Amino acid sequence: MRQRIGSIGDGRGDGRSGFADEAPRARGGEDVAGGDGGDVAGGDREDLRGGDREDVGARGGEDVAAGGRGFRWRGEHLVAQGWRISLVRARFEAPDGGCFERDVVRHPGAVAVVPVTGQGTAVLVRQYRGPVDQELLEVPAGTRDVAGEPPEQTAARELAEEVGLRAGHLEQLCRFYNTPGFCDEETVLYVASDLARCDTGRSGPEEQHLTVHEVDLRTVDQLLAGDTVRDGQSILGLLLARDWWLRHAQALSRRAAGAPGDQDRSGGS
Repeated sequence: MRQRIGSIGDGRGDGRSGFADEAPRARGGEDVAGGDGGDVAGGDREDLRGGDREDVGARGGEDVAAGGRGFRWRGEHLVAQGWRISLVRARFEAPDGGCFERDVVRHPGAVAVVPVTGQGTAVLVRQYRGPVDQELLEVPAGTRDVAGEPPEQTAARELAEEVGLRAGHLEQLCRFYNTPGFCDEETVLYVASDLARCDTGRSGPEEQHLTVHEVDLRTVDQLLAGDTVRDGQSILGLLLARDWWLRHAQALSRRAAGAPGDQDRSGGS
């Protein structure tokens, strides 16, 4: 069966989209500025990009191998520096004492957020991705390129900038490594609900030409089986957000309808 994906234009939606006209300030805003996680973007990873580094201790821990000795990172030197990422040649020691080298991409980390409406739809973006030379349907996401900014705040900012939505509730679903075979990028994945419209702040040609779409979370399996969504973090995000929505659908529907006295923030499991 062919899946229809509805466009909501510039992300402002309409009365059927489940976006409240007003909603409380996102938990990922200024009230979480003191949260943890800021060192990923601007702290202890910064020294990995400036040049050679030598062993400062076993990164893998002593309990990695059954014999008590695990893999050890022994140092690295810079090969190439990009805008937000760098390529290094890293040296490692194996459990048997042998040494080897690997090319490693150092990345400041990223966030991804699945906005879920009261009607059980997820708001996605379709934008051009140069490395694969095609447009992809994705969850809103962005690099943690602001030093010291907590991931919750980055997620709330990206949601507003890309799709023009403010989240009244932002909840972490998981953290994962995107491609640990060659890159240390870690993404923090969130679900956003109690959505309200706000101004966008798109930058760069890809974002300026993106389009915003809603997909029904009930049809996630069909979307994935039909290759409609091919971005890995979006596949994971849609599956986890679908399960989250099934647990909280009743409360979300009541809040979207403006039912009084509903104090459930949908934060439980």
